[in-house]
Amino acid sequence: MSDTTILEQEIAIEQQHVDRVYARLADLRRDASRAEKEGYQLAGVGTFGALVERDAMVFHAARRRHALDAEHEGLVFGRLDLLTGATHYVGRMGIRDDGSKPLVVDWRAPAAAAFYRATPAEPLGVVRRRMIQSTRERVTGVEDDLLDPEAAPEDMRVVGDGALLASLAKATGRGMRDIVATIQREQDDAIRSPAGGVTIVTGGPGTGKTAVALHRAAYLLYSDRSRFAGGGILVVGPSGVFVEYIATVLPSLGEETASLRSLGSLVPGWDATRVDSGEVAAIKGSLRMRRVLERASHDAVPGAPTELRLLYRGTLLRLTAADLERIRRAALQRGARRNEVRGHGFDRIFNDLWAQARDARVSGLPEKKEFESELADRNDFRDFLKAWWPRFTPMRVLCWLADPSRLRSYANGVLSRDEIATLQGSFDALATEGPTISDVALLDELDELLGRPRQAQKKSKNPFHVRDGIQEVSTFADRQAAARAQQVQREDDYRDYAHVVVDESQDVSPMQWRMIGRRGQYASWTIVGDPAQTAWSGDPAELDRARERALGSRKRNAYALTTNYRNSSEIFEVAAKVIRTIMPDLPLPSAVRSTGVAPVDVAATVEGLPETVRELTEKQLAEVDGTIGVIMPVPRRDEVAGWVAGLPERVQVVTALEAKGMEYDAVVLVEPSQIAIDPAGVRTLYVALSRATQRLTTVGTNPGWLR
Repeated sequence: MSDTTILEQEIAIEQQHVDRVYARLADLRRDASRAEKEGYQLAGVGTFGALVERDAMVFHAARRRHALDAEHEGLVFGRLDLLTGATHYVGRMGIRDDGSKPLVVDWRAPAAAAFYRATPAEPLGVVRRRMIQSTRERVTGVEDDLLDPEAAPEDMRVVGDGALLASLAKATGRGMRDIVATIQREQDDAIRSPAGGVTIVTGGPGTGKTAVALHRAAYLLYSDRSRFAGGGILVVGPSGVFVEYIATVLPSLGEETASLRSLGSLVPGWDATRVDSGEVAAIKGSLRMRRVLERASHDAVPGAPTELRLLYRGTLLRLTAADLERIRRAALQRGARRNEVRGHGFDRIFNDLWAQARDARVSGLPEKKEFESELADRNDFRDFLKAWWPRFTPMRVLCWLADPSRLRSYANGVLSRDEIATLQGSFDALATEGPTISDVALLDELDELLGRPRQAQKKSKNPFHVRDGIQEVSTFADRQAAARAQQVQREDDYRDYAHVVVDESQDVSPMQWRMIGRRGQYASWTIVGDPAQTAWSGDPAELDRARERALGSRKRNAYALTTNYRNSSEIFEVAAKVIRTIMPDLPLPSAVRSTGVAPVDVAATVEGLPETVRELTEKQLAEVDGTIGVIMPVPRRDEVAGWVAGLPERVQVVTALEAKGMEYDAVVLVEPSQIAIDPAGVRTLYVALSRATQRLTTVGTNPGWLR
């Protein structure tokens, strides 16, 4: 019998089971829709209790129906034939037949662990592991691993020899794919790491660090939903481009409760995309900036009144500039938060004016409380107080650093003269263009230093309220649903996450670690990164201190990923050659596949570069089906984007920094020599060169950049 015939027969066998699964899925979906309709019908009973029960039924039924819809594509992707003779099918969600017998085991369940962890050396009771490939509800292929040949029955067929490598050759599309069907042993170890403490995952380009981090988030939500869905999971990435790229992974795994944020959008109200130069970012990211910001937060307001003169019942009351400075300093003792001690400053103003009025024996001087009330009713006095001590926002104070004299005053003795000179001008565009990504951490620090004005406490919504004067919950399920709804109502600046995932952690500055740490004080952590890819050019020891302080004394669990699944060996050879120029002893991951297609380096003139870049990009469009990344030095983004304007959406234009964590089927890398201008630039170029899965083309005006 031919291999083709065997393959067709095995596909037909798996199709029978997949058909049964989808038939059961259709039944479950009809049940959920029916329950949803019946819930709405409860409104006709006419009692408030029925309304509450209706809401609970509709909510749960709609959520169940949504989950069933979300997991439709590629629902069944694996099969385990066990030594016991049992067969387990593995998929995106668990499904049982009407007799409660498992038809599909959820990939996160303990029973599915062997699908990822079994090897020929340790088969874990698995005789044959089968990967099932499908399109919608149709099985298109199967690939087998025979893990225990001696235990295999004589009639057991083994088909194919490379499901993982076959999947790696597929086009990536615009967003990141989940790897749930092809997770490897070392990746699974990290994904199923203990929920507590800190899980640290390191690995070179293409080892699946980001995918591991996201699948770990899905695994934690599955294994302890009440803890991690209730407290929340925060995923922090380096850029908005990266967050958009990974946004579809968790929903594809059946999880939509995690919060995805970039370093530039972690503070509510801001979504920064501007970047500073490496030198400026290193200074802004240093912990020394906290002292600079503390001085700014205590300084006098630019343009504030320098004197107070009030005519009170015929007597002139006066506070000089020296008086006002003394009062401000007394109210702002070390550690005081300006917005929170505003009332203390006002009290000291009243006290000094009262003392003057009393010493001057003002005619008919009332008691102190009445005196204060009279002053508070005067428009001129209220205007003075608002101008002298307004309510401060972090952005207002940070903008003060755009004034060279103020910047020198705040940074004197904290930063060197050269560092102060480097910073000058970097805050000039704050008011008109908003913050840079590095500035967002400074805004968060100022928020901590300034404190927040006292506000009337908002009355939280009572989840059990039905109508004025009536509270009613008719079932235990209602009470549970209402309690969960109350639990997940989070404020914009939520800071009590149960788990925090930090991707591309090697680029997180000390100040950014402080910003993330405030949101994970009670959390377990997953930290993912590659030291060789870092763009941080500041003090490494300071960076280590900041990271360790954010993570605290939690137990560490470390995992190293050693296999590059993304790049062909031909592409990674070029990237490895670049990084070895500055890190010759760096252990690099092994690229597991070869395409036989070598990277291409194209030389161009300055005048001809725009046309050459466009031609090369169009060529890649014809050669690959997936995405094409056009990567260039940061300052030339808009310029290069104009060169490829009007090409299909498959072409994505990103800077060398924005490319971190990204993956493209083909890459056109523009002016590599302008990226590798220093050791930090060499590491950035290493990242850019390792983004492509199938084709890599470099083009520039300096053809000797790789020598």
